[in-house]
Amino acid sequence: MVGSTDLHRDDWVVALRRDQVHPPDDGTEPFGRLVLEHPGAALVLALEDRDGEEHVCLIRQYRHAAGGTFVELPAGICDVPGEDPVETAKRELREEVALEAAEWQHLLTAYPSPGISSEVHHVYVARGLTAVDNDFDPEHEEAQLEVLWVPFRDLLAAVLDGRVREAPLALATLRYHAGISSRS
Repeated sequence: MVGSTDLHRDDWVVALRRDQVHPPDDGTEPFGRLVLEHPGAALVLALEDRDGEEHVCLIRQYRHAAGGTFVELPAGICDVPGEDPVETAKRELREEVALEAAEWQHLLTAYPSPGISSEVHHVYVARGLTAVDNDFDPEHEEAQLEVLWVPFRDLLAAVLDGRVREAPLALATLRYHAGISSRS
């Protein structure tokens, strides 16, 4: 990198900067790139057996940037410095859907948009769910958050036929399905 200029930075978790960079291993002239700094997010594929069928806990909420309501995994920003992403996932599961899990397993880590953002997603499978009291006071979009339980097979069908448009949910669903298939 040749240089960097902040375009926006405040006390929230994201910032926007313009970097001047050289291509790796290339002596050509530097060029500009916008970078959205983001500390990353932890997402939870929370699973529960209901009458012999695996169900997934999902949320539905409005997302202003995309201009619509999306079905998503419970998730949150990794905004506590030094906190392990699995701890963020545990906190978000408790806050968003009032659940705790006895078992946690890392499912995948992915960069959702590496061409413009430093954001990384850490996705975990949570099992052994129990309901908990929750003193979290949701505001803004989270105040209208709706919790739903969907059979995994229905979620997989929705991903495969394009009804699920939320990339982290689609990726987690496909990765989890591939893991099940490889164990069969």
